[in-house]
Amino acid sequence: MPTTGPVILASNHLSFADSVAIPIVSPRQVAFLAKSEYFTGTGVEGWINRTFFTAIGSIPVNRDHARAAQESLDLALAHLKTGGVFGIYPEGTRSRDGRLYRFRTGVAWLALQAQCPVVPVALHGTSALMPVGARLPRIRKFTVEFGAPIDVAERYAGVPAGRARRDVANEIYEAVLAMSGQEPAGEFNQRQPEAT
Repeated sequence: MPTTGPVILASNHLSFADSVAIPIVSPRQVAFLAKSEYFTGTGVEGWINRTFFTAIGSIPVNRDHARAAQESLDLALAHLKTGGVFGIYPEGTRSRDGRLYRFRTGVAWLALQAQCPVVPVALHGTSALMPVGARLPRIRKFTVEFGAPIDVAERYAGVPAGRARRDVANEIYEAVLAMSGQEPAGEFNQRQPEAT
């Protein structure tokens, strides 16, 4: 990983624990987006969530309005412009079946706007560490693998924006796929409705 300057970590997403696993082993502090509800809860659970997500450098975002996706990217870009490291899950949400879903182009938009390298990241075993629906982590072995940085700064000058974003997202996807060994899903992942 580059030791200075803005960097994007683009990872597969298997578990809630992923946003803890990556910062634990990263040589630099990594910021992730976290839903704003984690920062506004009440009682003991609200305090624990707020304290935890603030301590690991999470950036709160409201995911439930029309401009949520662009506002999330704008917050990430602002963090990168300060020279920080930003972690993103280009699948959009956790894989519930272990396959790697197609990457959305937000990660490419960020890389092209910030003119910074993207480090592909492959997580192994975090789905056993904290399976979907578990309230507490289990003691399990997991691996975080960092790939070679992908620099897109100059390579896409003059390429139409939409095409550049899709090409960059596909390049990052192929790097993560090769590292993770996951089965490709061949489609985009959809966020599951939240329990009410």
